Amino acid sequence: MFLIHVGFCMYEVGASRRRNHMHTLMKNIMIIPLVTVTFFFFGWWIYWAFPDFPFFGGLNHEAGNANLPWSENMGTNLGDRITGVFWAAFLLFSWTAASIVSGSVIERIRSSALWVHAVLIGSVFWIIDAAWGWHYAGWMVKYLGYHDAYASGVIHAIAGGYALGVLMVLGPRLGKFAKDGTPRDIPPHNPWMLTIGIFLIYTGFWGFYAACNVPAISPEAIGGEITGTTWTATNIYLAPTTLSAITVNFLMSLSGGLMAAYVVSKGDAFWTFSGGLAGIITASAGNDLYHPIQAMVIGAVGVVIVYKLHYWVERRFKLDDAVGAVAVHGYSGVVGLIISGFVLWDVPASPFEGYAAITPLGQTIGAVIMFFVLGFLPGWAVAKMQHAAGALRIPEEVELQGLDYAEHHAYEDSKAEIIEADKAFLAQR
Repeated sequence: MFLIHVGFCMYEVGASRRRNHMHTLMKNIMIIPLVTVTFFFFGWWIYWAFPDFPFFGGLNHEAGNANLPWSENMGTNLGDRITGVFWAAFLLFSWTAASIVSGSVIERIRSSALWVHAVLIGSVFWIIDAAWGWHYAGWMVKYLGYHDAYASGVIHAIAGGYALGVLMVLGPRLGKFAKDGTPRDIPPHNPWMLTIGIFLIYTGFWGFYAACNVPAISPEAIGGEITGTTWTATNIYLAPTTLSAITVNFLMSLSGGLMAAYVVSKGDAFWTFSGGLAGIITASAGNDLYHPIQAMVIGAVGVVIVYKLHYWVERRFKLDDAVGAVAVHGYSGVVGLIISGFVLWDVPASPFEGYAAITPLGQTIGAVIMFFVLGFLPGWAVAKMQHAAGALRIPEEVELQGLDYAEHHAYEDSKAEIIEADKAFLAQR
């Protein structure tokens, strides 16, 4: 899963123009320590304490206290074989959520502003939605029948919605739109780096699928919901699953997305590569239950909808999403949740007795909560406050010169100084 972040770094640097490379890279790299530390101190606690809060009960102090930074589980404890690994898997989901936002705002946002958003989406808002809809006891799972096995909504819809909220305040890059409002294409400076980056994201996403499963556990560990004497792997809702199902459906939804994107974009390389990702995300909500052919078709249908919606929003609202993150992640996540509600209608959302079944209404409400309530609204509100304080966007002259202007000149000066020193040494000899 670490390769997801490697892929995002390469993808963003490849998509940005030369004058912004180091800024683009550094703002993404610093997501790692900032989100890691904050997730350790309070993000992980939120997941365990918030499943019923605030609508159907208070905080779960017992589960939350067991995962506080000073608890026994979070230290070097040879009696606990898995908490640290489970924590790290969720942490890498946090990095992914923050990186999705990071890619959409390149070349015009202040690093400090992006880092505030990274901490909020990575260690607060996405983990609240995980507690509600990606926890075996989450209230959305119990009462809405919300089912999102591989995070169409829990990671992608919320991050896409959050990015949209920030972009609405941040505004487009200089020169993105002509005077008549026609959008201009700003091509990536290095399509090869962009291509390798997205293939690394595919690779990490496959690991992401595997990490969405709880490692092998005993039947009695979850109240006998899984019967028998053998140990098994489960999905995030503690229903039995296998790596075989994950493997087939991941690759079929990837393939459906790639083929549909190639056709609908008329062979555009950028959209073909991104369509593979959009196909996976669209099918992810139900990919533990879909037949492989369903996964392929759902991935393809999602890509067509997302592609059309991206360009309509860009023209209608003058939205400059530099890497298409809102569409590929946000719209795909929403579409995937809604489709899963129809395809999986009345299928149990969870193995636990008394929980609601999957329905179109439950999945649609879940999509609104993920994309709009926990995604768009916080992103827009925080960006508004940063804008009012003059702390969101870089000045126009800096954007025109490039965010690497000072570093570039320092590099060129150092290089010239060394060349002159070499010449003087040769002359002396």
